[in-house]
Amino acid sequence: MSRSAGDWDAWLHGRLAAIRDEGRWRAHRELDSLGPRGHLVGPDGERTPVVNFASNDYLGLSAHPALAAAAHEAIDRWGTGAGASRLVTGDRPVHEELEAALAGWKGTERAVLFPTGFAANLGVLSTLGTAGTTIVSDALNHASIIDGARLARADVAIAPHADLSALDEAVAKASAHGPVLVAADTVFSMDGDALDVAATAALCRRHGALLVLDEAHAVLGPEPTAAELDGVEVVRVGTLSKALGSLGGFAACSSPVADLLVNAARPAIFTTGSTPADAAAALAAVGIVAGAEGHELRATLRRHVDRLRPGHPSPIVPVVLGEERRAVAAAAALLDEGLLVPAIRPPTVAPGTSRLRVTLSAAHTDDEVDRLLAALAHLEVPS
Repeated sequence: MSRSAGDWDAWLHGRLAAIRDEGRWRAHRELDSLGPRGHLVGPDGERTPVVNFASNDYLGLSAHPALAAAAHEAIDRWGTGAGASRLVTGDRPVHEELEAALAGWKGTERAVLFPTGFAANLGVLSTLGTAGTTIVSDALNHASIIDGARLARADVAIAPHADLSALDEAVAKASAHGPVLVAADTVFSMDGDALDVAATAALCRRHGALLVLDEAHAVLGPEPTAAELDGVEVVRVGTLSKALGSLGGFAACSSPVADLLVNAARPAIFTTGSTPADAAAALAAVGIVAGAEGHELRATLRRHVDRLRPGHPSPIVPVVLGEERRAVAAAAALLDEGLLVPAIRPPTVAPGTSRLRVTLSAAHTDDEVDRLLAALAHLEVPS
């Protein structure tokens, strides 16, 4: 029996009402900013000055003049769009230059561009995770890995977060039935904790498993060495949209994997290529990150993180408050102080672990970090 227009109307309103009743209603808001400083624009048009501690622009490169200049030059030469998918219309020279630079940066034979980091995980996992294969995924992996595993025709096993013994057992069990792919973030997006990459790679080497590492948030590491990854087929998935200050994603990998992605990864084949401006900005960013300025920016970011939580491995610093209402109230109180810090709550995180998710940037000043520390202390929340 088909669903009538009236049935759909009732279904839509019922689902929206359920979201409201659960206290989990969300809406986009306008932030008029360049870098970490700007104005939050309310529904009535009122502009509130804020310092942004919600962005993943970890090195502040989205406002770097070198990236803006590269993007402008690319627009002047090639226009604003790629025109079609890469296999249909062909690459601009900057796309191939960027892939070569990304492969050099990550120490792999090749790199393949995707329109976003999310699409990169969808493409990699749905291409490599064929029928007869098992994907073993960390329980706290990003939604893009979860969805990529769902799209794949592979069996999927979920390993408890950061439990190497359980991971080893899951991989050993799956290996008895066919090829195994281990997928994990290297820095987890809600807790900001880091994967033991060396131990995970050693485990994959022992069992002959392929390893997919999502390095989207790994601006401060972990940065695996060639020796740690030796003897393992590794795909290093990354994003251009966070520390590189642009837009897009990539898979850095061996030549055979790259050839397979070009020929079989639907999220790359059936979508328009990255804009020349995005690719040019990202290419400029790779040059910065790999050089002396990148080292200085990471040192600044490291100092900011240590002021908030000494020794924490990433610029994602969670302040776990438990109840949803407490997290939402704390975020609102910080906004009253001109500090934009998001409240993260279910279903993004588990019930009872609602939190403030502080993200730090090298573009923040010491005075702005001082303001954040003082505001958190005033709210009497743990830092």
